Amino acid sequence: MQYRLCISSRGFQLTEQKTIAAYYKEDHDRLDELFKIFQSSKRSYFAKAKETFKEFKVGLQRHTLWEEELLFPMWEKKTGMTEEGPTPVMRFEHGQIRQLLDAIHQEVEVQNLETDQDEQALINLLSSHNRKEERALYPAIDNVVGADEREKVFSNMNSIPEDRYNSCCSYH
Repeated sequence: MQYRLCISSRGFQLTEQKTIAAYYKEDHDRLDELFKIFQSSKRSYFAKAKETFKEFKVGLQRHTLWEEELLFPMWEKKTGMTEEGPTPVMRFEHGQIRQLLDAIHQEVEVQNLETDQDEQALINLLSSHNRKEERALYPAIDNVVGADEREKVFSNMNSIPEDRYNSCCSYH
């Protein structure tokens, strides 16, 4: 964890400053938990499962948008790695994730609960994908950007219009 020195009327204080790695890992964990809730409730309480799936899908779409439009371009600009390196692989995997997410979404929309195979494929892909990001890419990004750039990423994440990632579920 990194700390920032803040000056207040009481003197100097250390306040926690979130890294890219810490923030994005927390978001991975939040999304993983939502998907587990969807899976555990889809056969017993479909309305809850449907709402949880929507939150998961929108959250995952937002997460990948943040990466593709904010983190990856920043990494590529800093390192010059555009054609080779981790970001082309991550973008390719995002495409695979979107395909599986859309396949599950289509079945959830018509209340078909037989999505176990696609769910397992998504879990396997996300697990591998997240591990690469959390162990390698995010820490590498934190190493090449300064606190100001990190703050700009966090600020820009909040300024992306919701309609850019909030596409889910015609029944809502």
